[in-house]
Amino acid sequence: MCDYRILVTDPLADEGLAILEEFGDVEVSSGLSEDELVQAIVGADGLVVRSGTQVTEPIIRAADKLQIIARAGVGVDNIDVSAATACGILVVNCPAGNTVAAAEHTIAMLLAAARNIPQAHAALKDGRWDRKRFMGRQVADKTLGIIGLGRIGSEVARRARGLQMQVLAHDPYLSAQPAEELGAQMCSLEELLQKADFVTIHTALTDETRGMIGAEQLALMRPQAIIINCARGGIIDETALLAALNSGQLAGAALDVFEDGSSPNPDLVAMDNIVVTPHLGASTSEAQVSVAVDAARQVVDVLSGRPPRWPVNMLTLSPEKL
Repeated sequence: MCDYRILVTDPLADEGLAILEEFGDVEVSSGLSEDELVQAIVGADGLVVRSGTQVTEPIIRAADKLQIIARAGVGVDNIDVSAATACGILVVNCPAGNTVAAAEHTIAMLLAAARNIPQAHAALKDGRWDRKRFMGRQVADKTLGIIGLGRIGSEVARRARGLQMQVLAHDPYLSAQPAEELGAQMCSLEELLQKADFVTIHTALTDETRGMIGAEQLALMRPQAIIINCARGGIIDETALLAALNSGQLAGAALDVFEDGSSPNPDLVAMDNIVVTPHLGASTSEAQVSVAVDAARQVVDVLSGRPPRWPVNMLTLSPEKL
């Protein structure tokens, strides 16, 4: 066993822990406060987190030996990547591990919203047999607009085509050819919002995408349209969304993520025309094993002097820092 200390601060699948334990000394400490993590990070060579740990600048500054922060998942908005880069610490993520899980959850949310499944389920559980109230809509021959045609967006497009949906896509970083191979038509964001019966978001949360779907964008959508967000909270302006749902400007929404993380707006959650889940996009046993293994292998690779598979900030590190 190598003389490395690896700190794991969120629940990690046993398969990932086993890889780490074969390589070094693994300490699992979930639920640490910032002050506690500032103390715990001292002497650690690697840090593995999921979405529950906020890796802030004070924590990174306190890390005297840290070489790598591995996010067992996709989004790194809970990690101060700039601070890590300034300290010469690699940040890696695992973008492939939960792709299928997130795409499947998106389609599940789309169908649940289109057919009022959660509302009908709750009514029947409450002893009410009310078929007329929960009249739904078919998705076949409808148009799905996908904002962000990366790994997850592409898998959603494939599944939507299997449901006989027409697919529009907006992605400023993608050429038309990959979209055409998926059976999708590239267009502007405005055109997508105007034409789509369902809109689903699959972009990262950045300064550019924060609040990108606000009152102005929602006003472009059809009154019968439904918007879905299984990507990151904050991309949709929730105040504007609540107003659109209340006014009937928008038929419905399906949200797996929220601006305030695990404390969603109660007024929004209480709406009858919204389907909500507590960030379950990657919550399958298969996905959790996959991202845990990917994260663990990257930690082992970096500490062994090999390049990681999914670096987030490697290109911005100087040779001296690297």
